[in-house]
Amino acid sequence: MNVFDLLKTWDIALFEWIACTGRVAVLDTLMPYWRSKWFWVPLYIGLTAWFLLQNRRGVLWLAVVLSAAGLADFLSAGVIKPLVQRLRPCKNPDLLDTCLEPLVSCGSGYSFVSAHAANHMAIAVVLFFLMRRQRIRWLWLVWALTIGYGQIYVGVHYPFDVVAGFLLGAIVGYLCCRFGILLENKLFASNKK
Repeated sequence: MNVFDLLKTWDIALFEWIACTGRVAVLDTLMPYWRSKWFWVPLYIGLTAWFLLQNRRGVLWLAVVLSAAGLADFLSAGVIKPLVQRLRPCKNPDLLDTCLEPLVSCGSGYSFVSAHAANHMAIAVVLFFLMRRQRIRWLWLVWALTIGYGQIYVGVHYPFDVVAGFLLGAIVGYLCCRFGILLENKLFASNKK
């Protein structure tokens, strides 16, 4: 067995443990909502309002957050998924026959990498670097991690899809944040003098 096959075996085993064996009634109810982008619309609206109420820097950082999410989504759903073309676990007949009862509709796209994980981690990383209070900023990373876990739990992604999405989102979020800092320094340098 080569390394790729071994990783695939571990990925499926971990998926089965989370999405089949590890089912809990309260998570069966919560996770379909928790991982839904529509569930978080009030948070997105609140964040947008908070950025807009700041000042011109707030508008800049709102643009950075939106750019990070957009770039992560484009790279995951528009570039990587069509190249890899990995079927979602909820479309895998072997899993459907043995244990899986998906908690949400399966979706039409491919599985690797998770765009949900990438997008939310990109947002979380930018917000993590923007937040000055240590305790609050860690909540953004926890938020993104739990949404990724939800993607596995409801049966639409394998664990490695989500981990790869997290890595992609973290890189995109960090690079967008660095670019935002450069822009902020350039645009608002006169205010610092």
